[in-house]
Amino acid sequence: MNTADNVTIHPCRVLAGTVRVPGDKSISHRVAMLSCLTIGPSRLTGFLRSEDCLNTLKAMECLGARLEITPERIQVTGRPWACPRQPLDMGNSGTGLRLLAGLLAGRPWTTELTGDQSLRSRPMQRIQAPLEQMGARVELMGAGNCAPIRITGGALRGIAYPMPVASAQVKSCILLAALFAEGETRITEPLPTRDHTERAFQVLGIPLRTDGNRITIRGYGPRGPDLTARDWTVPGDFSSAAFWLVAAAVLGTDVTVQNVGLNPRRTALLDVLKRMGADLTVVPETASLAAEPSGAITIRGADLRGTDIGGAEIPNLIDELPIVAVAGALAHGTTVIRDARELRVKESDRIVCMVANLR
Repeated sequence: MNTADNVTIHPCRVLAGTVRVPGDKSISHRVAMLSCLTIGPSRLTGFLRSEDCLNTLKAMECLGARLEITPERIQVTGRPWACPRQPLDMGNSGTGLRLLAGLLAGRPWTTELTGDQSLRSRPMQRIQAPLEQMGARVELMGAGNCAPIRITGGALRGIAYPMPVASAQVKSCILLAALFAEGETRITEPLPTRDHTERAFQVLGIPLRTDGNRITIRGYGPRGPDLTARDWTVPGDFSSAAFWLVAAAVLGTDVTVQNVGLNPRRTALLDVLKRMGADLTVVPETASLAAEPSGAITIRGADLRGTDIGGAEIPNLIDELPIVAVAGALAHGTTVIRDARELRVKESDRIVCMVANLR
């Protein structure tokens, strides 16, 4: 029996076949925001219509964007930006709040960003520090230096910023603010993180340089860049595909996930599953209009064995670690996950949740 609050799922006899997963959440947030910086309409195909991403669209509408939503696609027409009349509620989305804070840091007004109880418990000093160095005023009005955030835009200047933690959200926040800054901004990451923002910048013709873990971008000043609108195709979300891949791996069946994102900064799970003994085949497809590699993944399950996970792998499978823990629990031997402290400051303490559920 299915109701608004309960869904009954009946097990299948064999988990095998072909699936397609919804659009990538990280890319959906970014193309929604970047479409509002361009001149003219942008059509978004494959956009993830989840509550988080729809909250980002609503926020962009409050900032002046015009939206046309059909079952097939979403059209966003950006500019001119307008000062919002009320706080922008980002719901549960840390990505939406942190990236939008970067965009607003160079706007000549004061904006408040807020979210649900979970989002208001997540650390925001990590974006406050670089944005204030650049010249914005960022007030953390919640307990424990959390949201709500009040941002007063200013005349931004480029900075050299060594990031204390590996975070694609913080990196992207700084990159978006840097578009409205004078001079160069240089970001040094402790470990490489997902590069969806950099890829989207390149598609839009925004020059940046990458040298190892250092990214350099020259700002356009207070007016920001003049960008031509373009259409975006969002590939399937690898984090959503992860559940199908692990299920097939532990059950010893064959599953193919089609049209899924294959950004190498997101697919460390594939390396982990191979080490554990799964048989994987990846068939790349033509690059989508979002400049993101995509393709099909076929996995053939096997008797999995435990493995060690940590270090540079962690940023590239941070969202998949809970399902990796399930694979480890069902594998032969011991699986050890290290260096995953960032899981404690997601929408929940995922380490506590993983331990509680596995027990």
